[in-house]
Amino acid sequence: MERITMRQAKDYVGQTVQIGAWVTNKRSSGKIAFLQLRDGDCYFQGVVLKADVSEEVFTLCKNLQQESSVVVTGVIQEDTRSKLGYEMLVQSVELVGESHDYPITPKEHGTDFLMDHRHLWLRSKKQHAIMTVRNEIIRATYEFFNKEGFLKVDPPILTGSAPEGTTELFHTKYFDRDAFLSQSGQLYMEAGAMAFGKVFSFGPTFRAEKSKTRRHLIEFWMIEPEMAFMHQDESLEIQEQYVAFLVRNVLDNCDIALDILERDREVLEKYTQLPFPRISYDDAIELLNANGFDDITWGEDFGSPHETFIANHFDKPVFIMNYPKGIKPFYMPLAEGRDDVVVCADLIAPEGYGEIIGGSEREVDYAQLEENIKNFGLDTADLQWYLDLRKYGSVYHSGFGLGLERTVTWICGTEHIREAIPFPRLLNRIYP
Repeated sequence: MERITMRQAKDYVGQTVQIGAWVTNKRSSGKIAFLQLRDGDCYFQGVVLKADVSEEVFTLCKNLQQESSVVVTGVIQEDTRSKLGYEMLVQSVELVGESHDYPITPKEHGTDFLMDHRHLWLRSKKQHAIMTVRNEIIRATYEFFNKEGFLKVDPPILTGSAPEGTTELFHTKYFDRDAFLSQSGQLYMEAGAMAFGKVFSFGPTFRAEKSKTRRHLIEFWMIEPEMAFMHQDESLEIQEQYVAFLVRNVLDNCDIALDILERDREVLEKYTQLPFPRISYDDAIELLNANGFDDITWGEDFGSPHETFIANHFDKPVFIMNYPKGIKPFYMPLAEGRDDVVVCADLIAPEGYGEIIGGSEREVDYAQLEENIKNFGLDTADLQWYLDLRKYGSVYHSGFGLGLERTVTWICGTEHIREAIPFPRLLNRIYP
């Protein structure tokens, strides 16, 4: 007898199969029992008719506890009432692992309780849906960059220097010297771009930010492409195409998850329509000041209320371009004709989700880059290899970084970033 997953059910209608599953809920009457099951991929229903099974099996089904694991055998049949479209008419049930007093019940639980039981909370429908969307974004990311001719290059996680300053780095000992957990793979991607033209990385990054906002994690994943012979305007086109591609693939491939999340598909459809609007930092400040935001002046970075207003003003993801040099890292070049702003852009997601991409053109002049490093209080010796890239066939190049968890949170329409990663690391949480 064939063992299948419920997602394969459409190919087995009318056939007897086996499925390994967990019991999420059940209800029964005198002659029928309904088992709500999940097989790790889908949620589905098992229908147990007392007349069709042994007394032992029917009694077992009536007494199954939440999250007990079973192997169910039965006939696949269509079920137009369910989103999946299929259910199983159960013939027999084998109890594999009992579950007693499962702590996460259908009642409401507090956030701390759920986070303490994150290893179990992942089994719930909403968390399952979010992880499904996350997985689709990861899959689509590889498809997009492979299609566009990028080579994946893996940067180190342990580094000896800081690309964006040391205040947000986790320090560790590397034998007899200092090292840090990476806050970005960008500098190494620049080396990769000089070797392979177009590259991207996809890996964990770490920020020692003492922040408790719904947008911040201590450990998160970044997708960081870098492109040789590419100016910023071309990079922005790649960025918006990539984001629209992610949203399109979630719409096309995560139907059940979007239903569970109650995500408005018409809203997501807007985010596939290109180009995305663009506004300069200068104009963004004027827009904010003209709309009652007197708490921000030119030269300051945007806070959450400012980004939310700007993105909602356009009702689509929006690029804010050319920020003041004083609030951006050392590797960004000055904009042409300006000595106060750099060639960069942040992509701000609407609906209050904030920045999902930060990117820029990169400084290519050796002397200017060396001066920038010194002005930022960094050690040129630690970054000599990075300076070398400007000595041996340097070319204009651009890149960006997309935060996976912020993007997942935005596309899912969920409230807090902690739900966008299987095991979140927060200021006050490293368990489980």
